[in-house]
Amino acid sequence: MNWFEVTIKTETPAVDVLCAMLTDHGVKGFSIQDKESFQEFLDDKDGKWDYIEEDLMGLAECDTTVTFYLPDDAQGAEQMAGVRGMLEALRNGENAAFFGALTLTVGNVSEEDWANNWKQYFKPLPIGQQLLIKPSWEPVPEGNTRTILEIDPASSFGTGQHHTTRLCLELTEEVLQKDDRVLDLGCGSGILSIGAILLGAKCATAVDIVDNSVRTAIENAEKNGIGADRYTAYCGDIIGDAALRETIGTGYDLICANIVADVLIAMAPLFGGFLKSQGYLIVSGIITERADEVLDVLTAQGFEKLKVHEKKGWCAALLRAGS
Repeated sequence: MNWFEVTIKTETPAVDVLCAMLTDHGVKGFSIQDKESFQEFLDDKDGKWDYIEEDLMGLAECDTTVTFYLPDDAQGAEQMAGVRGMLEALRNGENAAFFGALTLTVGNVSEEDWANNWKQYFKPLPIGQQLLIKPSWEPVPEGNTRTILEIDPASSFGTGQHHTTRLCLELTEEVLQKDDRVLDLGCGSGILSIGAILLGAKCATAVDIVDNSVRTAIENAEKNGIGADRYTAYCGDIIGDAALRETIGTGYDLICANIVADVLIAMAPLFGGFLKSQGYLIVSGIITERADEVLDVLTAQGFEKLKVHEKKGWCAALLRAGS
């Protein structure tokens, strides 16, 4: 398998936090170049060396970067979309200065140019028993009897290629009832809420902290013949924004939240307020190492764990609210 080398420019104090966030996106290892750490090495008066290569001396003037590798396939492309969305949110967040520039390069290719090469990864993909996910440039396979969900790759996570998205859609298909109301938290491309409407939901509300994701979700809904009367999207952070939570309202039959473990844990006390009695909650975006941690927090909030599905290091879970 081929791999893409991905490098993010940041600041020294943010390295550990950034690496932890990337781990939740499935990144398994990092190479860190840190000018301050190298300067500490040079300043170490007890160091036992006679000579330092001149090339190494240049590290004292280098940028602080985190480098990692993603597979050159659809899964890697989908992970990249998630990382790009995460970086956009951090750049526009309250702690933007802490993280620094957060510029991203893939090998020697800029982030924007690399995004233009994504088309090679995305082909029609059947999910569950009813849906076929396809980009707009691909024809519908001959003899197809599935419901078409058309999603083009963009900077927002969610084209159906990633295991977490597939697991969510499969669980949604299992529990969704005709005319259900659905809430999609951390909507990305909007694929989960759009898929839910195509599977029979009456309407959906989508929320994301990244403005571009909200715009993309609305565009994707329109592309699938779903208008504003059935699809509403908001940009904001439900954790700290009580007014947004009030606007979203309550009485939903199903919540889909395909995010990352730490955000799911922070949202755990809020999920029940959005759901009707005995409503369903589907959580995903969880690396298997953190599944028990997330589920323990949710069950402590009164949710009943019904199913946990796992695929290649990722978990999704179906839970039910109390009466």
